[in-house]
Amino acid sequence: MERHYGMDWLRIGAFALLILYHVGMVFVPWGFHVKTAAPADWVAVPMLFTNAWRLMLLFLVSGFASRTLLAKSNGVRGFLRNRNARLLIPLVFGMAVIVPPQSWVELVTQHGYAHDLGWFFAHDYFRFGALDGIIMPTWNHLWFVVYLWAYTLVLCVLLMLPRPERLQAWFDRAFGGGGALWIPLAYLLLFQVVLFRRGEETHDLVRDGVAHLAYFPAFLFGFGLAGSRRTMAALAHGWPLAALLALAGYAVVAGIEIRWPGDTVAPRSVGYIFRTAREVQTWASIAALIGLAERYLNRDNNWRATLTEAVFPFYIIHQTVIVLVQYALLPYGLHPAIEFAILVAATVAGCWLFYLAGREISWLRPLIGLRPRLAARNRSAREAAPTLGVP
Repeated sequence: MERHYGMDWLRIGAFALLILYHVGMVFVPWGFHVKTAAPADWVAVPMLFTNAWRLMLLFLVSGFASRTLLAKSNGVRGFLRNRNARLLIPLVFGMAVIVPPQSWVELVTQHGYAHDLGWFFAHDYFRFGALDGIIMPTWNHLWFVVYLWAYTLVLCVLLMLPRPERLQAWFDRAFGGGGALWIPLAYLLLFQVVLFRRGEETHDLVRDGVAHLAYFPAFLFGFGLAGSRRTMAALAHGWPLAALLALAGYAVVAGIEIRWPGDTVAPRSVGYIFRTAREVQTWASIAALIGLAERYLNRDNNWRATLTEAVFPFYIIHQTVIVLVQYALLPYGLHPAIEFAILVAATVAGCWLFYLAGREISWLRPLIGLRPRLAARNRSAREAAPTLGVP
């Protein structure tokens, strides 16, 4: 399969937005592990620009990258072995080492927990139960890796069906024209608005059914898209219309948030309009971004390979850096704008340090989602698939 540099750039951009989004979670009234002294309702308006589509886009580009990884693997079993190692090892490491400070800060700042981080590690984090309603140990932001691994298992089962190439033929027929925009949009409206009411996600693998109805099809769409020139061409041709729909959907969502901010209860009819506009914004934004990536970003750059490799380590560490830095800033009572600037700079610096140090330590590379050193050298030599079909 040909490498699609535009999808590499889309993946890099999606995770850069994720970091900014999680920094924004400190300042919006929505629940998060640590908050600024006075969260502001207005912050929700810019947050809603990416809130609807950011996660679905991540699953889609992960499905796309999984297709390229499968093409480089020794069959479905080889692909699954690779996914198990590249997803589960960082997941276990992250849950045991990276995530615990987030739970500790949340307990200290929101539940009056009195012990230090060392005590928390030794006595409370590995309790396999709840403390003040917080389940531990936990995966927090690493839920994405758990879901991606589960979706990969189901994908492998589908690939073992007789003549799986028929699925690609069906995909091409369905999404090779206007269906690339309208069929997924109709699906989201049916399952996220009409049949089910999209609410707060639980990030509990077995109790998050409505979220799975959105994310798993997006993952499969990305997998099919990687083998469909017709669908990619359709999205490249139709991105202006998709962009207009996305902006219109966001305008409605933002307008409703401004009129009924925060916990203000809006009329039921307004809630229905909000959910409908949100799903329109979701798929239209994704379709427009893929079309733009195909038309304008499908070219290489000296930074692309490094940034593509760095994405997963950045993802693993970024939220812990945000939470710890904001916790350290709380006693100083800084203006939120100053806090925001410090958080962005410190998070970017912390992520780069984590990646640059980790890639030089052979035993640490698999723990942070990087290939073993020899495999990484071979990959660089032959320009193989992206580092992960994940972050």
